Amino acid sequence: MFDTLKTFLHQGRQFIPDPSSSKLPVVFPGRPVISSNLCAENCSICHDICPVQAITLRPVTLNTGSCIFCRECEASCPEKKITFSNDFRMASNCSENLAIHQDSQVESLIDPNLVRKEVIRVIGRSLKLRLVSAGSCNGCEWELNASGNVNFDIGRWGIEFVASPRHADGLVVTGAIVENSLEAIRITYEAIPSPKIFVLAGACAIQGGLFKHSPAVKREFLNTYKPDLYLPGCPPHPLSIINGFLSLIEAGKK
Repeated sequence: MFDTLKTFLHQGRQFIPDPSSSKLPVVFPGRPVISSNLCAENCSICHDICPVQAITLRPVTLNTGSCIFCRECEASCPEKKITFSNDFRMASNCSENLAIHQDSQVESLIDPNLVRKEVIRVIGRSLKLRLVSAGSCNGCEWELNASGNVNFDIGRWGIEFVASPRHADGLVVTGAIVENSLEAIRITYEAIPSPKIFVLAGACAIQGGLFKHSPAVKREFLNTYKPDLYLPGCPPHPLSIINGFLSLIEAGKK
């Protein structure tokens, strides 16, 4: 018993009381920041070095839906035009808002007007989610799982992942959405009772990531079903995941 108490005293408090006041650790890049620094004439280093073509020029814009947060643009830019902060607030319910530019505001990421009326009563209470891996490396699954551990404890807000889609209020998809996963996604989506929400987690799910040009990737499912929430990252940090769901729930109350 005394050994257990010594362990508790040594480890200290495990859970994060208020995730909204937390910051990402230094090793985990957060929301990109586009500075007002002027680029050198005809410079395209950041654009050319980006492995997923997430950066466009004039003006410099970085799409967090595509970004794999490798930080090569930050390291290579002589003018430090692009940097990565420790701000985990990146989730959005609008794909256009995933594009970060110099004047981007965090407050505009979740648009209350885009929250579907029929799902407001679903996201306003306990939220049960079914996860489908559609060609993921399992990085996103690790972080989604970590969001429920003792440190982050997403369950304190009534949000949890369930085994059966018939017990779920929404579908979370990870991975680039490969052809062999389409049937599983469709069956799972249709098995979830309506109304339901649809969430894409991670760069691969949102825009294909490093694999978007692979012949194995078939994303036609997204032409029929529009996501209610995008969780950028490669993978998204548990704080970003929690913030995304809570922001969507809060927007639904407005």
